[in-house]
Amino acid sequence: MPLAPELHTFADAQELVLAAADLLVQLGQRAIAERNRFLVALSGGSTPKALYATLTSPTIARRLDWAKVHFFFGDERCVPPEHHESNFGLAQAMLFAPLHIPPSSIHRIQGEDLPEAAAISYETLLRRLTATPEEQWPVFDLVLLGMGDDGHTASLFPGTPAVSESTRWVVPSSAPQGPRSRITITLGVINHASVILFLVTGHNKATVVQRILEHRGDDPIPYPAALVRPEHGRLLWYLDYAAASKLTTTPPHSTSQEDP
Repeated sequence: MPLAPELHTFADAQELVLAAADLLVQLGQRAIAERNRFLVALSGGSTPKALYATLTSPTIARRLDWAKVHFFFGDERCVPPEHHESNFGLAQAMLFAPLHIPPSSIHRIQGEDLPEAAAISYETLLRRLTATPEEQWPVFDLVLLGMGDDGHTASLFPGTPAVSESTRWVVPSSAPQGPRSRITITLGVINHASVILFLVTGHNKATVVQRILEHRGDDPIPYPAALVRPEHGRLLWYLDYAAASKLTTTPPHSTSQEDP
């Protein structure tokens, strides 16, 4: 039975990303000590900018052996890697280049290719690099997720076929705005991660946060983020006070520090 989500609230986005960076480093240290590598899937959106800046700060960066971290992506816009809307492009400029991450440790989605071909290619890459047996799902050490004010996460948008995909690891998807054509990992991949971490900030997310986290099960909720329910791992929600403002109960793990 899936564990209950762990909720953590923070005064503002700066405090939130500092805690997220600290958690990422601690999880990375543990994974490297146990398996000699750390597999993390990055998210898109605006919050990663602040997280990347924090991870590259000297006090944080020196704590992890970045040569043993392998970076993947939860989703990508169907644009070239140098495009200003590219999730890879943002990570390359703000995270990989400052930390001198070798290209062999960066596993991007080929957003410039045709969507179906890019999805198949990325699933093939994931299968090879994770050495996952047939009929099993890969296990990331950490999947980072954001959430839109429509309740989407990765590029799993309400009402799209990608949300109900149950066998493929990576599929094309479609967004209601911005670059419409996307590639996304599926819920099966997300829900088999060891740790799933939502980073959610802002008053515009508060209603959806409340509906997902205080859902009583008596009515369906149309948000893909609500379908993130890890099979065996941990699910953490990091919320700033604004995003948590409509919760009717105080999160049981409300803190600015995290024990991995």
